[in-house]
Amino acid sequence: MMPMTSFGDLLGPQPVRLPGFPEAEEGLAAGEDPTGIAADNPSCSLAWAYLAEGALADGQPVAAYAYARTGYHRGLDQLRRNGWKGAGPVPYSHPGNQGFLRCVAALARAAEAIGEDDEHDRCLDLLEDCDPRACKELGLD
Repeated sequence: MMPMTSFGDLLGPQPVRLPGFPEAEEGLAAGEDPTGIAADNPSCSLAWAYLAEGALADGQPVAAYAYARTGYHRGLDQLRRNGWKGAGPVPYSHPGNQGFLRCVAALARAAEAIGEDDEHDRCLDLLEDCDPRACKELGLD
């Protein structure tokens, strides 16, 4: 019997589960400065997500857009290195995936704030494709 993916697709690719950056993630959880963590771990999408979310909270959508786009691209690089072919499940429930998905959500919010509607919509579509539950988990529903 063929294993079912986490989203119920018998023929689809298996979910990608990124390995994460435990030391950086622990530092972020402990309240360390995400700027320093991003500088020391530029491939850590979660650090970029923290920076983007902080910029959004501070009313700086252009800075948020830049941070989120950086984390998004770093996450795409990791996804590809881990077998993702541009489509297929990237479950939000897996902690290693959350940095990338949070960057996509922050990019959607920043794009909306600066009037880039096409980018906003692309980000929402990507989140839906990665995990149908991600938008709700990230407060975008």
